Amino acid sequence: MGVQEPGSSEFYVDRNVLNEISLDEVARKRTFSIKPPLKERVKDSLRCSVPKLKRSVLGFLPVLSWLPRYSLRDNALGDLTSGISVGIMHLPMGLAYSLLAGTPPVYGLYTSFYPVLVYIIFGTSKHISMGTFAVTSLMVGTVTQTLAPNSNYMTLNGTNGTAVLDSTALYNDRVQIASSLTVLCGIFQFAMGLLQVGFIATYLSDPLVRGYTTGAGIQVVLSQLSSTFGISTSLYTGPLSQVYLLIDVCRHLPMTNIGAVVITLVSLVVLITVKELNTCYAKKLPAPIPIELIVIIVGTIISYYANLNGLYKVAVVGQIPRGLLAPRNPDISLWGSVAGSAFALAIVGYAISISLGKTFGLKHGYKVDSNQELIALGACNLVGGFFQCHFVTPALSRSLLQETTGGKTQMVGLVSSVFMLIIILEIGTLFQQLPKAVLACIVYVNLKGIFVQFWDIPALWKSNKVDLMVWLVTLVCTILLNLDMGLAVAVAFSIITVIVRSQLPNYYILGRVPGTEIYLDIDAYEEVKEIPGVIIFRSSTTMYYTNAELYLDALQKKSGIDTGKLITQKKKREAEEKRQAKTEENKAKKEAKKLRLNGHLPNGTVHPEDDIDLQKASQDLKGNQLSIILTDRANNGQVNWAFEKSSEAGFPGDDLKTQKSSTNGDGEMGSSHNKHTLILDLSTASFVDTVTLKTLRNIFKDFKEIGIATYLTGCQVCVVEQLSIAGFFCESIPKSCLFATVHDAVLHSLRVHGDKDIILYDYALDTVNTKM
Repeated sequence: MGVQEPGSSEFYVDRNVLNEISLDEVARKRTFSIKPPLKERVKDSLRCSVPKLKRSVLGFLPVLSWLPRYSLRDNALGDLTSGISVGIMHLPMGLAYSLLAGTPPVYGLYTSFYPVLVYIIFGTSKHISMGTFAVTSLMVGTVTQTLAPNSNYMTLNGTNGTAVLDSTALYNDRVQIASSLTVLCGIFQFAMGLLQVGFIATYLSDPLVRGYTTGAGIQVVLSQLSSTFGISTSLYTGPLSQVYLLIDVCRHLPMTNIGAVVITLVSLVVLITVKELNTCYAKKLPAPIPIELIVIIVGTIISYYANLNGLYKVAVVGQIPRGLLAPRNPDISLWGSVAGSAFALAIVGYAISISLGKTFGLKHGYKVDSNQELIALGACNLVGGFFQCHFVTPALSRSLLQETTGGKTQMVGLVSSVFMLIIILEIGTLFQQLPKAVLACIVYVNLKGIFVQFWDIPALWKSNKVDLMVWLVTLVCTILLNLDMGLAVAVAFSIITVIVRSQLPNYYILGRVPGTEIYLDIDAYEEVKEIPGVIIFRSSTTMYYTNAELYLDALQKKSGIDTGKLITQKKKREAEEKRQAKTEENKAKKEAKKLRLNGHLPNGTVHPEDDIDLQKASQDLKGNQLSIILTDRANNGQVNWAFEKSSEAGFPGDDLKTQKSSTNGDGEMGSSHNKHTLILDLSTASFVDTVTLKTLRNIFKDFKEIGIATYLTGCQVCVVEQLSIAGFFCESIPKSCLFATVHDAVLHSLRVHGDKDIILYDYALDTVNTKM
């Protein structure tokens, strides 16, 4: 056995044919596991040492790892500039997204302060910006508005008998609901992080997340139409709530506030124009123009001096208290009502966070720990909930701003938090006259990154239509159903597509590329040749209980061998032969008896004539018109009942190409050549279950009964071990029927079945010779 490399473009391999037993000897398979026993692993996990304790502490508190190594000269200027820019963006987004959550605007400022400080301690991503986000804020708003609708806080005016909204009680209850929901989300995320189940986000595929955020973005737009047109709409929850909301908006359009519409149009023109300029001149500008902050300041000044609220009834932000609030315990009694929404919110927030974190980590060459990010996000929401914040997660627009303005470490969060603290303590009260229409415009403009995801539709149409279906179903379900139910339906549909694709894999009959040991699909390649007498079958996925029956059906269809029908025909033929033999035996006895009675033979002896033998029985059997002419050629002690042996078959002369299986006019399967070997390529299998074991046993049994030997190839080590543990190998299915490669099995089959002409023509008898 040896390998030679005479040139860079070719190599030669000379080795013996290897089945599983000989491969274990050559490769010296270990008889013991290099993995420590479970008892030792448990002891090691419970054993405490100074290095292990240090690793655990640094892993749980990453700030202790990066802060001592922080370089002022390399990072300080970029982090300071980026922190101020992100802080400026926190102000309008905090005010706007707080309205989406159904809470007063000042609570959006708190949400942009406390959780950001917590993430500095626990987070591992250097570039994501924790804070408010449109989609998650809307999910919180759905819960707060459902549990605390406006209709529950209407009181009658004693003077004129009209209904008046008790806004103080309404917002107090909504803040309590939002903070209690956030604490529960934090508990879910923190617990999942400690349990190392960060992989759960992998069940939210990229098309699903993008379709979900797009659908949620459409809901965000619909929720802001009332502020845009200056009208009041009813609260709708549950399935089709967005359809009812849109109808309600259209119904109230005659009552549109012209002042709110003018403010909306002017703000949109200014915001879109300047943001496009920021994009076009990003390389020339030292930092993007903070147009949101400028629009807020200008809008507040105009509203204050023009008295838009008093003269034109333009809705404004209202009272913004100065200072920080004391911590407040969550209302645990609400957790039973919001548990489902909290879990969905926790998963969606984590999926957004980890996708952004890993994107920036790959771009800048550092690792983001998925489980630690789950702990960090949980800690942010757990602590923030006690300080009456609503749910937080990174926002794409802020994270991109943090990266493009030179942010390099988590210290950016500290700078932005200081900026937000100054606004909360001193500046926040100045924005009480800010029109809500301006905040709605800021929401619209910052949804651009979400709505560009509609370009996924043509891209997925070209690349993967199943992913496109997942994207569209998620979008439709998110819009027509509420966000929680829409997410559940989308996840279920995504999993169903995976199951269906695993149940409906592609199946191939393989042939050999001339001059190589490579075997490919005969339908996909013109030059690929089938091996005479050999069927090589491969599935594109693992065979397990959901597709085992389909595997067997595809094997019979592709190979052209209906084992059930052939076995039945074999039994009928054997029964007919026995009947004929019995008939001839009875006739012989009668002849002998007749001769004895006539005195021609001695008493007690019987000598059937030579013309009464098995040949005559065979001649009589020719009248049986079987759909498949069976052959009497012995095959390893058995009769191959599968196909008729062609009298004109000359394997080397017909260029080694066998004809594909065909079906005659009666629907019976036939072929022009004998098949003596079935090779199952299991290289795609990653595990075997009990149904797979049963199916493989039946294949070996049925094909053996019709005179076809069965071999397995390409089994991974874990698959071989599972087969051995399950007792698959036995006297009828020895371990020697497993081969390292398809080519090994082919060479072994051709040698065993005596097709030496074929072997000498294009194959090696005892070795594998390959040239590339």
